[in-house]
Amino acid sequence: MSDRFAALRQRDFRVLWLGGVFSFMGVQMQFFLRGILAWDLTEREGALGLVFFVFGIALLVATPLGGVATDRLPKRGVMLVSQTVLVASAVGMGVAVLTGVVEYWMLLVASVAQGTAFGFFGPARIAMATNLVGRANLGNAISLQSLAMNGSRILAPSVAGALAGWALFGIGGAYITAASTSAVSLGLTMILPNPAAALTGRARPFADIAAGVAYVRSVPAIRNVVLATFAVLMFAFSYVSFIPALVKDVFGLGNEAVGVFTSLSSVGALVAGIWVAGLADSPRARGVMTGAGIMFGITVALFGIAPFYVAAVIISGFAGAATTTYQTLSNTLALQHANSEFQGRVQSIMQLGFAGFGMAALPLGLLAEAIGLRSTLVVMGSVATAAVVLYAVAEARREAPSPATEPIIVDPALTGR
Repeated sequence: MSDRFAALRQRDFRVLWLGGVFSFMGVQMQFFLRGILAWDLTEREGALGLVFFVFGIALLVATPLGGVATDRLPKRGVMLVSQTVLVASAVGMGVAVLTGVVEYWMLLVASVAQGTAFGFFGPARIAMATNLVGRANLGNAISLQSLAMNGSRILAPSVAGALAGWALFGIGGAYITAASTSAVSLGLTMILPNPAAALTGRARPFADIAAGVAYVRSVPAIRNVVLATFAVLMFAFSYVSFIPALVKDVFGLGNEAVGVFTSLSSVGALVAGIWVAGLADSPRARGVMTGAGIMFGITVALFGIAPFYVAAVIISGFAGAATTTYQTLSNTLALQHANSEFQGRVQSIMQLGFAGFGMAALPLGLLAEAIGLRSTLVVMGSVATAAVVLYAVAEARREAPSPATEPIIVDPALTGR
């Protein structure tokens, strides 16, 4: 086995990784179905944006608490509770669709439940990986978990789209299938070890959150990557919220075409994930991350000018590769600079970018209704690209030697020597 898969040599990490495959499969199916159902019920970009907006609000509130819980509580327990909520929300939506009582507000409730669960699940999962493989292989472990996520993204939209369009299953049956895959992940989590909490002493959640924020602000290497990631996720990654509108409204195609679009993006992500796994712990990581962030912003802007569906699908492959590379390496860089007692809270702050993505979806959806989806995509990609360029400039300045510390070279001719 090559170094690209070094973390998988560890038995418990293999269980965590396999659980991630099933968990991501269920989550990606729900993500796809939520967009399809929201569009079918309303046929409005603003309504699509609102579904992701409430998800973002829930994630924004829950994620800091999830970071504290990860540092203070046994990580396996945090993962089990959050996964149970994900299963329950999928079952609830499936039953509502199958019984014919589904309404738009139910999607909003499910989005809040899922956002809250993610706020706890994400930091706990990454911190668990750190406990299992150690800091030396942390980048490789994060890359392999991204690989599991992106592999599921290839299958999940196609499977969900096929089930949603099949009369025997429909959207309701697809939701139940998503719940089943998440339940398998729940079972695998139960056999993982239960590492002790990294943070001890009296629990003070809000003080712990404040300490985590202060810590991130005090470490420039973490602070800069956090700010850049917020911008990239809020603007560039928000394009995923509008894939159903782009494919159905702009290109005039159906659910299957939405699934193909998302799957091709995932193919690019999967290929990039295999490549990134071999360099995530190398000195090249930051430069590659910066290039990927710029590429991601450009591809999102290109969606706005793609002349036809096939061109947009090809672009989606590059977008998937770029976003996977950027997210994997940004997470790795932030956690490699973080002390052990702040691992959960640093990861939770990084994850807040996804809350920003959800919150940005509503105003961006309203902007799309006002100026058109294509123009909005160009704006989104341009803002993200500019943010990554500013990050690169800030890091270059941070690492530049201070004039006060530069050696003073005296011309010997001036001293008479």
